[in-house]
Amino acid sequence: MKIGVLAIQGDFAEHIVLLRRLEVETCEVRLPDQLDGLNGLIIPGGESTTIGKLAVDFALLEPLRQFGKTHAIWGTCAGAIFLSKDASRNQPLLGLMDITVARNAFGRQVASFEADLEIAALQQDGSSPAPYHAIFIRAPIIEAVHGTAEVLSALPDGRIVAARQGHLLATSFHPELTDDDRFHRYFLSLSK
Repeated sequence: MKIGVLAIQGDFAEHIVLLRRLEVETCEVRLPDQLDGLNGLIIPGGESTTIGKLAVDFALLEPLRQFGKTHAIWGTCAGAIFLSKDASRNQPLLGLMDITVARNAFGRQVASFEADLEIAALQQDGSSPAPYHAIFIRAPIIEAVHGTAEVLSALPDGRIVAARQGHLLATSFHPELTDDDRFHRYFLSLSK
């Protein structure tokens, strides 16, 4: 198992640390040929417009799209925006996941928050999973899921914060900023 982390902008280093703690081979991806041999790819949080522009500049946009047709990709925060088909504005997107995302849906940096989420998909042993403590930083919201995309978790008010479509995964929050590795383990199960 080898997982790449898109390392052109954002908090890619934190994902790599967590993956290595899980004893997963990992690499930083900045160029198209670095996708070769990967089982999956994480697109980290950062700034989605910048990620998109740099993906265009490094000729990564189309290789990432092709990779995502057959391999697992997980977008966290800005990565979820970049993975989506619709961000309600003109910016480079992969357009792989049939979700509509609203950028900075909770407001500015000072409006960042943490919340405990119920996420049945993280159940590993037949028992009810413990709540997942999620960190939201200038977070997007998944406004809608379409087609075969499904909701994995929502806030108590119904706003969607995690979704899956086959081998594609999107979270509004930052699992790499916690010690809880359950979401990374869940992504690894999609990457086989």
